Amino acid sequence: MSSRIDFLDEALAGYVNAHSAGPDEVQRQLIEATAELGGWSVMQIGTAQGAFMTMLATLLRPRFAVEIGTFTGYSALCVAKALPPGGRLLCCDVSEEWTAIARDHWARAGLADRIELRIAPALDTLRSLPDEPAVDFAFIDADKQSYIAYYEELVPRLSERGVILVDNVLWSGNVANPDQTDSTTEELRAFNAHVIADERVLVALLPVGDGLSMITRRPA
Repeated sequence: MSSRIDFLDEALAGYVNAHSAGPDEVQRQLIEATAELGGWSVMQIGTAQGAFMTMLATLLRPRFAVEIGTFTGYSALCVAKALPPGGRLLCCDVSEEWTAIARDHWARAGLADRIELRIAPALDTLRSLPDEPAVDFAFIDADKQSYIAYYEELVPRLSERGVILVDNVLWSGNVANPDQTDSTTEELRAFNAHVIADERVLVALLPVGDGLSMITRRPA
């Protein structure tokens, strides 16, 4: 749902979206195509979060970026459009059905040559990457029970000024509600606690979308 910003009322969310860079024509087409999936469409990030990701990628100019959890490809478009010449985005997902929508819209945007999609368990893909600090930008938005495992594969591979973004870390505010004890909420609490205790990194948990953690290496 492209206009979604958790924790803001409808009027304020509309104001934020109206004063953030909006989607381009292909991104609008992708939002419409994703809406046709019905309830699954809530997995698509909002447009303001997409604008933030595009701005961050523009500033970082990543040569190599990784996305874990691609869905229909909106967040990948947001990153790929900001890659420098020669930049590459590796997308990890397990759904041929949803990523077929992604591939179609990447091609429409003229960005397919910047994006490599691997249909396989993301941990297998991450573990196949070289053990060197070459990841300049990463986005985690997949199965919550594996967040810590994904994070632990990415941190040693993060470049000196690289950034990891992690989505859904507030989970509609449930992480701060002691009455919420479902498995997903507990997994996200465990992830957030794991990151804040990790002396290798600096983290800022931002109230963007459904909560977005921004993580980078701690300066030596």
